[in-house]
Amino acid sequence: MRAGFVSLVGAGPGDPQLLTRAAYDRLQRAELVLYDALVSSDVLALAPHAQRFYVGKRAGRASMSQETINRLLVRAARRGRRVVRLKAGDPFVFGRGGEEALALDAAGVAFEVVPGVTAAIAAPALAGIPVTHRGAASAFVTVSGHDERAWAPVLEGLPPHSATIVVMMGRRSGREIASRLIARGWDITTPAAVLVAASTPGAQTWMGSLGDLAGAGASSSLNREEYGDGAGTIVIGEVVRVGQQLAGGLAPLAGAIGRESALADSEMATASGATGRASAR
Repeated sequence: MRAGFVSLVGAGPGDPQLLTRAAYDRLQRAELVLYDALVSSDVLALAPHAQRFYVGKRAGRASMSQETINRLLVRAARRGRRVVRLKAGDPFVFGRGGEEALALDAAGVAFEVVPGVTAAIAAPALAGIPVTHRGAASAFVTVSGHDERAWAPVLEGLPPHSATIVVMMGRRSGREIASRLIARGWDITTPAAVLVAASTPGAQTWMGSLGDLAGAGASSSLNREEYGDGAGTIVIGEVVRVGQQLAGGLAPLAGAIGRESALADSEMATASGATGRASAR
């Protein structure tokens, strides 16, 4: 029996265009895909020959334990299968990819890590928000909003306005985080944004201030049905002003690609016509 192999693959923020070429290749050749909650159906469709098995975790819902997932990976590989462990974003950014890698290594299973585009950077960028920007922020801090024990020690030790704050899986904790930052000296007018389902057709963006984020008004508006069930990414800092300035002119990812292609085709046609006219003369 042939030896199995496991690829820990980052699926990016959702749009298949943002997959790496390596990730696309592993999905095409996969026999089994164990995928997370935020992996899009469009990305899963790129594994046409694979059995697909959902092992995602969502806050407040029953889910498979990490130990069980580890055992599934090891067992499938020992049976000679080509396995893709597919994670939203990057496997090593709040994805427990490190735990799975250690489990595979301890079991003597061959594996690799295929990095992905993390939503910590991609979600803000798609909304026109750079996590660093000259004159506004020279550093950024990324925390998980899922558990106060994860974000509180980091944010409470961060001097006010010293870095951009990116909170992943943060919609449920956004109000508490904003209130804590204000209590520690952050200005209530500090720009803030909440980005839901970034890079997907259902993407939603809210922009306001840290005071808005701490208030009930922002909390209720962010829970409207139109924002769906996405975990959301919160960005806090002066860099959000860049996104506010670009909001009117920034095209969505797919639209930008289409427009760029159309423009290139138009320019090529114009150049070709000019060459033809010159030759005729």
